Amino acid sequence: MGAMPARARGPRVPYPAGGRLVPVTADGETIVVIEDDRNISDLVALYLRREGFRVLQAEDAEKGLAYVDRDRPKLVVVDIGLPGELDGLDVCRRLRSSGDVPVVMLTARDDEVDRVIGLELGADDYVTKPFSPRELVARVRAILRRAGAPNRTEPSVLEVGEIVVDTGRREVRQGETVVALTSREFDLLAYLAVNGGLALSRRQLLDGVWGEGWYGDERTVDVHVRQLRKKLGDALPLTTVWGVGYRLG
Repeated sequence: MGAMPARARGPRVPYPAGGRLVPVTADGETIVVIEDDRNISDLVALYLRREGFRVLQAEDAEKGLAYVDRDRPKLVVVDIGLPGELDGLDVCRRLRSSGDVPVVMLTARDDEVDRVIGLELGADDYVTKPFSPRELVARVRAILRRAGAPNRTEPSVLEVGEIVVDTGRREVRQGETVVALTSREFDLLAYLAVNGGLALSRRQLLDGVWGEGWYGDERTVDVHVRQLRKKLGDALPLTTVWGVGYRLG
């Protein structure tokens, strides 16, 4: 039998609404910056504090993770190359094993291997050094909008083959089992499900899920698709449309 088309119970909407989400306000929200280069750490902290964030700076993974445990930040910025036994990838791995705090990774070079590993571990975004502090702040705000702001659309429950996507509960079920997805993986699956049957380009997926104006490697989409396929297996009727992008259902 062929793949079942996505069936939406509720309105067909461009979820998650990209730039249409209610703007986030910092209001003293905590961000942990884990970076051993003091000049970079101070610069990032300066720009984030100007935006109203409370910033905790750590020069190594152990201190940064201690801040996370104690202060429950809204987001973590972490450099991949850190001194000591744990690097930025280890930090991301530990954060994902214990919760879903958004993570932005800093890389010293445009190393595809580092980026792919970081994204597979659940990082929400990456920024390559040297970078503009304003760009980093913009990405932080975009991530917090998606993670914490209420959606203007009505929640929907969508069935995609054997998968149920509940946008109100932000929950994905395969039969009776709840499948653990990162926030970005969920948003990507929800967007594909709402637009079930349509072939969507990588650019369309980036605009709809990461937000219009996001710029980076379009292969970021491929990494997250690979993770969805790994977690949901053959139950997910996700097709690669060669030369275009992806189609669900």
